[in-house]
Amino acid sequence: MSVKTEAVLLRGPRALSVEEVPLQPPAPDEVVVDIRYSGISTGTERLLWSGDMPDFPGMGYPLVPGYESVGEVVEAGALAGLKPGAHVFVPGANCYGDIKGLFGGAARRLVARSDRVAPVDPGLGVDATLMALAATARHALAGLNTGLPDLIVGHGVMGRLLARLTILAGGAPPTVWDTDPSRRAGEYPYRVLAPDADRIRDYGAIYDVSGDAKILDTLIARLRKGGELVLAGFYAAPLTFAFPPAFMKEARLRVAAEWSPADLQAVRLLIEAGDLSLDGLITHRAPASEAASAYVTAFERPECLKMVLDWKGSA
Repeated sequence: MSVKTEAVLLRGPRALSVEEVPLQPPAPDEVVVDIRYSGISTGTERLLWSGDMPDFPGMGYPLVPGYESVGEVVEAGALAGLKPGAHVFVPGANCYGDIKGLFGGAARRLVARSDRVAPVDPGLGVDATLMALAATARHALAGLNTGLPDLIVGHGVMGRLLARLTILAGGAPPTVWDTDPSRRAGEYPYRVLAPDADRIRDYGAIYDVSGDAKILDTLIARLRKGGELVLAGFYAAPLTFAFPPAFMKEARLRVAAEWSPADLQAVRLLIEAGDLSLDGLITHRAPASEAASAYVTAFERPECLKMVLDWKGSA
């Protein structure tokens, strides 16, 4: 008898539902994980949902999205190195037969290589879904020849994590831009303002997490000579900029890639030590059975910083 699981399934742009899908049996180096929570990414998952994702390895429909899942190991192969009962963060899985796992974490149960999952403190609860974003923010800050950001563009979860990690690393509180008033509201240990309210034009390091492919000229104009622009978001459209202003500034451009296992380990230690707070970043939760409406909320309501699906709550 074939084994199945429930998963979020994208059959095409905006064609999203929760359905039964096949689940492959685990290999000796794999674990079976019962997922409790899976986060919805407003970057890559939004592009998969809208149909705007550029050509990407593994792209195609139907697919199971998701790379921000946490759950409990319920079965472990002889070579897995983990035992049932372990709480783990799962950055995705590809275990659904002919259905693509891009990134494959949004399922009630999944199978993943043990070296892909990371043990987490069960006391973190739903906040553990933020591990990938925290690791991505850390990776952007910890690359070669980098400076801490003076300006962060975008005050979503990624922008807030970048600001918290900058201060934690001993940097001056950065300025943060956001065009949406709801994301500027509140008290923070750094300035949050609309771009047109900022008069500074000599930032040394600007980190963009807006995903806006048309913003480069605006940001290059805000750099000081020799300053660095770090692209830490995900961009669906080709990026272009006018060469003369960048030439005059001798601007440096860096693309921050996805996190590494070292980044995940570093932020896990910071979180478990109480140094890096994840408070206030998850604003919405929904039963996984309501995934179709939850995805709309995650992508179309700016007050939603992070939406998390609860798989146990929809059992």
